Order: sequence, then C-alpha cells, then structure tokens
Amino acid sequence: MEDNEHAHHAAKNDKVYVIKKERVWQGIAAVLGIVIIVMFFGKFGGSNQAAPAQAQVPTQQQPQDSGEQLRLTIDEDDDPTLGDKNAPVTIVSFEDYQCPFCGRAFQQTFPLIKKDYIDTGKVKYIYRDFPLSFHPEAEPAAEAANCAGEQGKYWEMHDSIFQNQDSMGNAAYKQFAQKIGLDTKKFNECLDSSKYKQEILDDFNYGSQVGVSGTPTFFINGIKLVGAHPYESFKQIIDTELSS
Repeated sequence: MEDNEHAHHAAKNDKVYVIKKERVWQGIAAVLGIVIIVMFFGKFGGSNQAAPAQAQVPTQQQPQDSGEQLRLTIDEDDDPTLGDKNAPVTIVSFEDYQCPFCGRAFQQTFPLIKKDYIDTGKVKYIYRDFPLSFHPEAEPAAEAANCAGEQGKYWEMHDSIFQNQDSMGNAAYKQFAQKIGLDTKKFNECLDSSKYKQEILDDFNYGSQVGVSGTPTFFINGIKLVGAHPYESFKQIIDTELSS
C-alpha cells in the first residue's frame, strides 16, 4: 500500500501544524539520551548485589575491623592442611574448584599468603570443599584432589586443577595424575568409584551451617571474609591476630 493510504488528511477547516524534521530528530535524540542514562545508572550504580535466584553467586566484600566482627569456632575436621599445625593463626577456606573467584584468589592472593605466613609457620591453612550446584565439575574435581591425597599429593592436584580451570573433567584429572607422578591405576580406580562424594557433601553441609553461601569464603581465626579479596585484606586481619 502507498503511504498516503494510511495518512490522516486535514479537512479544509482543520488546523494544520507543521513540525520541522530537525525538531523531530532532536526530540528523539533527547528521549534516547534519557533512556541511556537510566540504563547506565541502573546497571552500574548502587551496590553489586546478586538477584535472589543467584544468592549463591560469590560476591566481593571489604573486610570490617576485626574487632567488630563476629568470631566463629570453625571445625577443622580432617581436611587437607598446609603449614605448622601449631601456628597461631588458622585459615579455613571453603572453595569450589570451578569458581572463577576461587581461581583468582588462588592465582593472585594465595601465593603471597603462603610465602609470608604459611611457609614461615605463622598460619595453618585448611581447605574445605563447597561445590556449588551450578558448577557441575566442582564436585568431581574435589574428588580428584582427595584421591590424589591418598598418595600424598593433594596439593599438587589442587594446584593443577586451579591452574587449568578451562580444562576440567575426569579425563583431565587423570592426565594431571600422571603429570604429578601418581600411581595412575590406583588414582583412576579411586576417582571412578566416587568414594569421596559423601565426605565432600559433608563439607558442604557444614559450610552451610556456619553461614557459607558463596565461594570463596575464608575464616581467619574464625573471622569471616567472603570473596576474592586482595592480599592486603588478609594481611590486615592476620597481622591483627598475630599481634593480639
């Protein structure tokens, strides 16, 4: 159809208003500008909070003054431990092998904590599993690390998995086992049996009981720190604990 078939034609006694094309485009531009501003502040303004359906998505929070924080007693269980068992400060971490924030903490923060505090006998570091439901490889990866632990190489597998978060799966874990010098037959049998599935679930349930809802979550002498915080956040709390 021609455009004029849908046009409203003015009668002789109708008032006709002529709007210049430039003004039309100016009006449209103004409206679009308002929409863009609203969208910008809606996306980037305010706090970075997860939607209710994503309550378990890890968030980053600034640590409060350790003197004002609630201090919890966290069960150390029999989970993998680094450092002097009699160290004055204990860090219990709840992590997920597929969590990108945990990967960031491992790459950027953990090496400094290990060098300055774990290797010097000031901190004992305990790893507990908290595989989130929307990370399907988190639980199998935790099983792989525990199976490697049977041969005394838990931390070697732990490191291999975090260093290769883009290559996860049982086939990858079996390759890691060979690279770190495990008896691959024993490791493969352990991994295929899922023998540590319940122990990992127990870690998750305990974490939920003490208020863990996302990863990584750390308890530094019972003081809770959530998220992939920079090294300075850990240092502040650890040094306060060491001086108290």
